Amino acid sequence: MSENENPFKILNQDISSTKELSPNDVQGNITERIEEILKSDNIVLFMKGNSEFPQCGFSANTVAILKHIGKSFTTFDILQDMDIRQGLKEYSNWPTFPQLYIKGKLVGGNDIITEMFESGDLQEVLKEV
Repeated sequence: MSENENPFKILNQDISSTKELSPNDVQGNITERIEEILKSDNIVLFMKGNSEFPQCGFSANTVAILKHIGKSFTTFDILQDMDIRQGLKEYSNWPTFPQLYIKGKLVGGNDIITEMFESGDLQEVLKEV
C-alpha cells in the first residue's frame, strides 16, 4: 500500500492508540458537554460506534485513516447519546457523521478527511498536533 492509499483495508490493524469517551464521562448542557469532549484530546472523532467496532462504513474509513497515520485520538459514539448527536449538528453546522475535530476545530467528515489524506494535507495538519 502506498503512503497515501486509502487504508480502509487495514481497519483491524491497531497502529495508533485511541481513547473512547462515553456519555457518563461528560456533564453539563449540550454545548458545555461538546466543548468538554473537544478539550479532552487534540484529535477527537465523533462517530457511529467506536474505534474497535465502527457502526458505519464512513466511520470505519475515517478510523482506518487516523490509525494509519499513527496519531492517538479520542472517539465519542454518537449512537450512545442522542443529545450530543443532535447538539453537535447545530454546534458544528455539519449534518453528518463522522465529524473530525483537530484542536477543537471541525476539519470535516469522511469525504473531506479521505481527500485530505490522499493529497497528504491531513498528514501535514497532524504534524502540528
